[in-house]
Amino acid sequence: MRKYLPVCLWMVSLAGFLPVLHGQKNMAQLPMKLWYNRPASAFEETLVLGNGKAGATVYGGIDSELVHLNDITLWSGEPVDPYLNRDAYTYLPAVREALNRKDYPAADTLIKKLQGKFSESYAPLGDLLLDFSSKNTKDYYRELDIDRAVAMVKYQDKGHTVQREYFVSYPDKVLVIHLTSSQKNTLAFTVRFRSKLQYKPSMVNGYLHVQGRAPVRAEPNYVRKKGNPILFLENRGTRFSADILVKTVDGKIIQNDSSLTVQAATDATIYVSLATSFNGFDKNPATNGLDDAAIASAQLQKAAQKNYAQLLASHIADHQQYFNRVKLSLTDKDLVNLPTDERLRGYAKGEADPYLETLYFQYGRYLLISSSRTPAVPANLQGLWNPHIQPPWSSNYTMNINAEENYWLAENTNLSEMHQSFLSFLENLEKTGRITAKTFYNAPGWVSHHNSDIWAMTNPVGDFGNGDPVWANWDMGGAWASAHLWEHYLFTQDKKFLAEKGYPLMKGAAEFCLAILVKDEKGDYITSPSTSPENRYLNDKGYKGATLFGGTADLAMIRELFIDVLAAEKILNNDAAFAAQVKTALDKLHPYQVGKQGNLQEWYYDWQDADPKHRHQSHLYGLYPGTHITPAATPELANAAKKTLEIKGDETTGWSKGWRINLWARLKDGNHAYKMYRELLKYVEPDNVKVNYARGGGTYPNLFDAHPPFQIDGNFGGAAAVAEMLLQSSAEKMEILPALPDAWQNGSISGLKARGGYEVTISWKNGRLAKLLIKGKPGNTVKWMYKGEEKKGKLDEKGRFVWEAGITN
Repeated sequence: MRKYLPVCLWMVSLAGFLPVLHGQKNMAQLPMKLWYNRPASAFEETLVLGNGKAGATVYGGIDSELVHLNDITLWSGEPVDPYLNRDAYTYLPAVREALNRKDYPAADTLIKKLQGKFSESYAPLGDLLLDFSSKNTKDYYRELDIDRAVAMVKYQDKGHTVQREYFVSYPDKVLVIHLTSSQKNTLAFTVRFRSKLQYKPSMVNGYLHVQGRAPVRAEPNYVRKKGNPILFLENRGTRFSADILVKTVDGKIIQNDSSLTVQAATDATIYVSLATSFNGFDKNPATNGLDDAAIASAQLQKAAQKNYAQLLASHIADHQQYFNRVKLSLTDKDLVNLPTDERLRGYAKGEADPYLETLYFQYGRYLLISSSRTPAVPANLQGLWNPHIQPPWSSNYTMNINAEENYWLAENTNLSEMHQSFLSFLENLEKTGRITAKTFYNAPGWVSHHNSDIWAMTNPVGDFGNGDPVWANWDMGGAWASAHLWEHYLFTQDKKFLAEKGYPLMKGAAEFCLAILVKDEKGDYITSPSTSPENRYLNDKGYKGATLFGGTADLAMIRELFIDVLAAEKILNNDAAFAAQVKTALDKLHPYQVGKQGNLQEWYYDWQDADPKHRHQSHLYGLYPGTHITPAATPELANAAKKTLEIKGDETTGWSKGWRINLWARLKDGNHAYKMYRELLKYVEPDNVKVNYARGGGTYPNLFDAHPPFQIDGNFGGAAAVAEMLLQSSAEKMEILPALPDAWQNGSISGLKARGGYEVTISWKNGRLAKLLIKGKPGNTVKWMYKGEEKKGKLDEKGRFVWEAGITN
């Protein structure tokens, strides 16, 4: 048995050790780039850029360049009327009565009385077009450098090199495109703008100014009604401004009312500034909105005072302060060296590609940095990038998994700042959600349902009785989302946040849950009515339904919320009476049930799933993202969860694959997690005109997740799963390499975060832990596990603990 000496004996050589921890010799993370040898012909082949508010989708065209423009605050609609169905709660007793007499068809019908409007839609701002006269080009190259958050297009045109670089700056709040030619005075192009929204261009002080407006209503793309699904009204809806300036040293610029033309230039820079009148979820953007024109103009004028090199330097410094926190190395060299779409095709055939596996992980982190930096406006279903006026599922916030999955990687991959967009959004939901709780359930606290939007809509959707309760009436959005508040505290140890924001929101969600619980025949607390997100049961009478009582998913989320509330109150020690209420209810919650197949039951009774392979696995919430089911503490339930996954199989949609990889990681089955990670990266052809839903989930050529269609949650869930395979933690301890797959025999990762406020660097060799560095509060004693053996380490005066295999520590 190895003896361990105090860490201080090792600190004398720590300076030489730390660089090795960030990657063994020749195992530093390789440059992270997506690259292609042709322009994009479909959205799913593009390169995406963003500063958390403004987004750009770059096609890299030769004759004509197309760049979709988005602003994350540009949505259809206006503040929601939270009293839209004031008397809905009066129908709740009838639903419960139908369930009590086990008349499930009646319950499915009656619950439709508890529905409201659909969400609003995330809107495309417009397109920037650059028209060239390039012919007979060759040596085309297009890349996205995610280390720097810069896209680049390069090709040969008539013997000279044309290059374009693109980035969206957070410090300077503009999209920048820099164009150069290797031959003097040969650069010529025209800049235009177009939009699917209402807009009007004009020339103002030498730059192109576009003023436009989003629709006041954009119906979901799956709703079929008579009339135009897109409604524009004068002096209604959110305004937007787009200001476009071109600067060149030696060329000529020709202006007209709708375009800017550059002639005979060698070097040119395009500045694009975007703004909207959105002024908060509860303020009318038309009558009480921000001055979007003034904001766009001010941003443009300020950025235009800097040259391209200055803008680029500040942009890269800003991006890398977040992106460079975590480095993953699974290989010391890129053995494939093919365009990203080609290497995806090869990977789908079973070829090894640790570089691609690393790239996908870091691309998820890149996407979160690029799409989530606006207070109270989180990344949506498509993150930031949407070209459609009726995007899939309105590109909204789908609260029954997708909105939360977007943020699974925020804390553990060291991007806590990006979590703030979602956490502050919950403050908005709480305000409308209290009214929804009262009008739909006559309950205290706050609630959120299946969908939300920038206006913090919390009502059950369904268009006032036209929605299927299998998705429309699910009411655990507040309970699920509140887990993120507690997670943020666990990772950051920010007690001020917990006291002032986290706990009050968690308490409000718990108040609602306490109020809607009823007792079953055995005296256990259950929910009634209940649905399990988007899944249906087949009961003992052969009825295929959605509405029941005591659904496992409901109780799993309530159980996790109550556990979190009690833990938070124990830290704050200021709400003992409420904690006692929660503890009483927690102790009497209907327990998990193991079905006759050995599976974790999804329904109160041991009923079959109408679709045993269904993509949702919400009743496994307690295993992941929840924490109250574990192989060590609850082995019977963990085994039942495993059996459920085995019954469901591995073929599913993109976001669901991301979830299942995390579930297998929590079960400590690294090889199965890795198998599904490979399947998540299955190559999927672009959708072009029509989505082929039958193809299943995977990855598009630009590494976007294929639900299909594109949904960004799979990217985020997959990236979070890589971290989960390498490090798991609780408030008490962390586990090192808990689900390391055989395929990753050698590697290192630096900068991962663990609950308790720790930062962890790990390296491994031949499938075994080689080195470990834990950073945290000086003097803390940290508990860590490796291969079932628990160890302890005390952080030194600099807040570091070091362990290395084969060396006394």
